Amino acid sequence: MFRLIRPALAVAFFASFVVGNATAADEPSASLKKGDRIVFLGDSITAAGVGPKGYVTLIKNALAEKHKDLGVEVIGAGVSGNKVPDVQGRLEKDVLSKKPTIVVIYIGINDVWHGEKDPAKGTSKENYEAGLRDVIKRCRDAGARVVLCTPSVIGEKNDGSNTNDVKLDEYAGISRAVAKDLKVPICDLRKAFQAYEKDHNPDNKEAGILTGDHVHLNDAGNQFVADAILKTLGA
Repeated sequence: MFRLIRPALAVAFFASFVVGNATAADEPSASLKKGDRIVFLGDSITAAGVGPKGYVTLIKNALAEKHKDLGVEVIGAGVSGNKVPDVQGRLEKDVLSKKPTIVVIYIGINDVWHGEKDPAKGTSKENYEAGLRDVIKRCRDAGARVVLCTPSVIGEKNDGSNTNDVKLDEYAGISRAVAKDLKVPICDLRKAFQAYEKDHNPDNKEAGILTGDHVHLNDAGNQFVADAILKTLGA
């Protein structure tokens, strides 16, 4: 069925289809409200997301076009190389001081990737979970709603043979469990990327489908993530 979709529509369709169907009707939502200020918290993917073709900019433009009446403000707070402990350390300065009403957290890639050769450089599962819980609690205590994204990909091969697939799946699972326990809307990018790669990466390439270098988003990947997050925001 999916192979009949025109290429120009594929990215938006899959972000909508996979994320929309991964969220049950009784799960929490993050519907936009008038005057919302959204801060996007993350690593280099989010830092690049504020560029002209980045996912943060695409979301900002889409909201300005489709929901101009809401007057939503969009702020990027991504720092290259960040892991969960890093965003914990700069949360007050880079996020809470901006007085957000929504915080979108897209983190986890470096927590896994940096520990590939030396586990000490990554983040343990225990610290990853505790850190996510801490960040979410502090955002909520400051009056912000939270959307949690699962980490997406470290390699685009669709057969589970990327070096970090097993560990990344585990960390994505932790993110899902934390979101469920704390009743936080989840944007399951990991699941969405995997579904898209199954259908659009017939040569099982490590990169070039939604990423340029097997981690960082290319133009199609930025649009894919933007569509997925917009779907989670009900926009």
